[in-house]
Amino acid sequence: MPWKQQLQACRLYGFVDTAYLAGRRPGEVARMLVEGGADIIQLRAKTESPAQIAAMAKAILPITRSAGVPVIINDHPGIAKDVDADGVHLGQEDLRQQPFAKLREEFGSDKIIGISTHSLEQALAAEKLGADYIGVGPIFPTETKPGRPAVGVELIRQVEARVKIPFVCIGGINLSNVREVRLAGGAWIAVVSAILLAEDVAAAARTYRDVIS
Repeated sequence: MPWKQQLQACRLYGFVDTAYLAGRRPGEVARMLVEGGADIIQLRAKTESPAQIAAMAKAILPITRSAGVPVIINDHPGIAKDVDADGVHLGQEDLRQQPFAKLREEFGSDKIIGISTHSLEQALAAEKLGADYIGVGPIFPTETKPGRPAVGVELIRQVEARVKIPFVCIGGINLSNVREVRLAGGAWIAVVSAILLAEDVAAAARTYRDVIS
């Protein structure tokens, strides 16, 4: 599948996170992220119903498909399958609820499955399971993941040295520390609030894309 071949070249992981929409429509935010150079976009909606998430995904997908940008649904493989999204992203808790092999069988080999990891052991385990990519973090403290301790840039170095599948660095990354992430070996970077809270989302995404590249 083309999406899986593109993962190695991804540099900016964007989010349509309902916690930061500030009254904007999901499709509008997705369009700005695409304009700003996001290589992949995750729809994350922690408090919305499955029907609401599906509706948001359906609004986003025509925009991203025309731009060749894959859309990942956070936490909900069933929704991702129903709306024919390009993939799903799961946390460690999700893996305890549904065996990965069963999920892969139901979801299909042509779809992307990403897994959040918070240690080298979890990263290696996710790779062994067959994840297409992993999230590594939170690198720095972040309100997006309250109560979860930051793992620091040293984990980036460890993962870069040991893990073969693509990995995206996430958590508290902003313009003051993104270069530190890059120097540690993080080639693919996720930015949430620092982009979504910007006055011009597309311009903010473009700035991060330029710094990462």
